[in-house]
Amino acid sequence: MSDTMSRFLPGTFAPDPRPASRAQMLTAQTRLELKLLLRNGEQLLLTMFIPITLLIGLTLLPFGDLGEHRVDRIVPMVMMTAVMSTAFTGQAIAVGFDRRYGALKRLGATPLPRWGVIAGKSAAVLIVVVLQAMLLGAIGLALGWRPGLGGLALGALVIALGTATFAAMGLLLGGTLKAEVVLALANIAWFIMLGIASLVLVDSLPAALTVVARLIPSGALAFALDSALTGSIDWLGVAVLAAWGLVCGWLATRLFRFH
Repeated sequence: MSDTMSRFLPGTFAPDPRPASRAQMLTAQTRLELKLLLRNGEQLLLTMFIPITLLIGLTLLPFGDLGEHRVDRIVPMVMMTAVMSTAFTGQAIAVGFDRRYGALKRLGATPLPRWGVIAGKSAAVLIVVVLQAMLLGAIGLALGWRPGLGGLALGALVIALGTATFAAMGLLLGGTLKAEVVLALANIAWFIMLGIASLVLVDSLPAALTVVARLIPSGALAFALDSALTGSIDWLGVAVLAAWGLVCGWLATRLFRFH
């Protein structure tokens, strides 16, 4: 007994019940969300296979009159589709069913705050979008896409803004409604917003229709990306994305429910 007491100093095994730091909690939550995203087959269909199929198919098939370098017009629209699929549709559905099955309710009982759940999911989505952009960019280069370095830098900033906006929208939808309602609305909204974004491929649009399309997040991102990749800034698109992101993010932090 004396040997044991002399081996360990008093207080060696005293409990120290402190919560992890905010950075540690956010890192752990981001890592968990990233694993869940990459392991989900439906998520991979939305985030990888559909955008890749659209990029290759629309570039190689004689669809519409998009000029000699049609890949330059198609890449921004496909990247917008990838961002929307990952950050909005996939995120909303995943959150909705996590709530239904009680996964988020268990998170709500941990020291992780509500903002930590939202920030962790958003950070995981941003990482996936970066991987998407790199993959789609490589395929675009193979198909003849030749953007300038300035355009790529501006495009990266626009993609980051669009990701934050669509992630806020997805978290607001998935965190407030029932899973079945989220599933239906998210898919319907995906098709509608994809149709709106495809207007970026049409040159002769009525002015009123163009303005309406650019006030919708998908249209704003498509037009902003199209401009950014050519080296210019679409300030209206940036302002629309920022406004949607701020409003939806503010609502999500207050209305998001764990059950």
